[in-house]
Order: sequence, then C-alpha cells, then structure tokens
Amino acid sequence: MKFKIKRKKTLEIKVGNVTVGGSSPVIVQSMTNTYTQDIESTVKQIKQLENAGCEIVRVAVPDEEAASAIAAIKKQIAIPLIADIHFDYRLAIASVKAGADGLRINPGNIGAEKKIKAVVDAAKAFNISIRIGVNSGSLEKDLLKKYKGATAEAMVESALRHIDLMRSFDFRALKLSIKASDVPRTVEAYRRLSEKTDLPLHVGVTEAGGLYSGIVKSSIGIGMLLAEGIGDTIRVSLTRDPVEEIRVGYEILKALNIRRHGPDIISCPTCGRCNINLFEITEQVEKALLTNPHPIKVAIMGCVVNGPGEAKEADIGVAGGEGTGVLFKKGKVIKKFPQDQLAGVLLKEIDKFNR
Repeated sequence: MKFKIKRKKTLEIKVGNVTVGGSSPVIVQSMTNTYTQDIESTVKQIKQLENAGCEIVRVAVPDEEAASAIAAIKKQIAIPLIADIHFDYRLAIASVKAGADGLRINPGNIGAEKKIKAVVDAAKAFNISIRIGVNSGSLEKDLLKKYKGATAEAMVESALRHIDLMRSFDFRALKLSIKASDVPRTVEAYRRLSEKTDLPLHVGVTEAGGLYSGIVKSSIGIGMLLAEGIGDTIRVSLTRDPVEEIRVGYEILKALNIRRHGPDIISCPTCGRCNINLFEITEQVEKALLTNPHPIKVAIMGCVVNGPGEAKEADIGVAGGEGTGVLFKKGKVIKKFPQDQLAGVLLKEIDKFNR
C-alpha cells in the first residue's frame, strides 16, 4: 500500500505572487544572514537562494537603514521578500512602505495594541500579509506564569490571542508559526494549533543548530508534521549557509513524496565490495546538480554486480568496480566504460535526459 498524506486544507493568502495555503504546494523558504543594509551582499545571497529553489525569502530589519534597503533589494530579486520585525513597530511600517511583500512579527514584543494596529493598518493599505511568529523564548509573562513555563499549551494560547487581536482590526491575511528549539514541544504545539485554526501554518524548528543537529531536528520535526498533513510553508533552520536550508527543505519534501524539486540521488553506503571512491564521485555529482530543478532519480552505486538491480527504479544510474563502469536506465545496462569516467558519463546522460 502506497503511503499517502492527506494535507489539511487551510485558507489561502498571498505573499507577493506566491500563494500559501489552500491547495497550493508546500512552499520552501529561507532567511538571509547578511546585513540587510548591505544591499549588494544581500542581493547576491538572495540570488543564490533563488537558484537553489527558494520561493520566499526573509530579511532582518533591525533598524531604519535596513528597512530603507528593502526598496533597492526588491528591484533586483525575483522572489517575494518578507521583513522580519521585532520590538519597533515603526520599522514594520517603514518596511511596508519600502515594498516588502509581507511581514513577520511577534505581537507579544511589539507592544501596545495601538502599535500593532498601526502595523496592521499599513499592511491593509498596501495589501500584504503578516506572519504571526510565536516563539517559546518570547511568550507573554502572564502565560509563562499560568502554564509554569513555555509549554506547548502556552504557545498555542499566545497564538490564538494574537489571532483574535488581528481579527479585531478586521485583518485576515495571516499565517502562523509556533516554534520551539526542541522537537517534541514544537510538534505538540503545531498539532494543538492546527486543531484550533484553519489559517496557513509556517512550520519549522527554531534554533535547531549546526549542520548535523539542525538537519536531524528539522527533518524529524518538520517531517512528522508534514506526514500528518500539517504545514503550508517550511523553513529549515540551520547555523549554516542558507542555501543548505533550501536543499534540506526539498529533501524532506521529496522523502515524503510531497514535492519533487531537483534530482533525487540514490547512493549505496559502501561495503567491502566497493572498489571505487564513491564518496568523491557522489559529492562531485551532487555539486554539479545543485541548482538543477529537474525531478530525475539518479543512482550512484559502488559495484557493478548489485548496482543496476538495487537501483532499478532510478531513471539513470552508474555503477563501478574492477576497473569497469556501467551506465544503466531503469535497471537495464546501456553501456560499459572505464570506471574513471563514472561521474562524467553520468552528468552527460543527465544533461541529455533533461533536454
């Protein structure tokens, strides 16, 4: 029986020209780690993210210079831009006026209701959406006291409180995130929130860590929620080049058969039968295909005997050993060649396949 995910139907909102929620695909996004006011560096990084498949990008807006820079950045990029605001509501308004396609705010640290209303009024005037971002580290004091800490229940109540406030200002273009740095609490919070609202949800595990811990936490947390049908847009949070966040995000979606973007690479873990440097070949192929958007299944196997059979579902594959390499398609050997040509032959065939 084929594993099938039934995704929860949520309301649709727009972030620039990208639809989030409803029947739209799960959207993959990231955040720049440049100084936003450094327009050249920020644009360069956003273009790298675009090439990797990023569909929405977020930038930090800690001051007026960063807010003003949005106007110049927007002219040079192709994907929607969200301004990330904390504490100062005036920066949110300035970002909207500079051309941001959306805002990410935590109403809990913006301050008085009149300040939040001023932000909402600006978003309404420019017809842009807002993400309410609730984090375990910035909950209201009364909720921390009520629940004796930043529990999943406290996070959900905070989110619902903010939703009610926004709706009291007649604002509906909302999406939500409700993140903690640990997986169980994050998953529990999203499950509870999903039961109580039909607004689109942005899913992630915040402050997940470096490459290994971040990938593991994000894959488990985001993967569990997506497998249950929860989540309309995702960000993998890594202390790393944000391009890696996009790669991991799509790998999570591919592993769950939710979306296919870019090649799906199958490679064996190696054993005593492997007589080639499979690590080096696989890394060479992965780097060459980094910005390839075509959903092709590629196999790189360590021995000629088992390679085609174990990877017979691959569109194209190679296997090597004993000085000889083979090219196979859907499990059938097409030709043999010297094994030192494995990577070159494979990449040439992938290029032909994609034409």
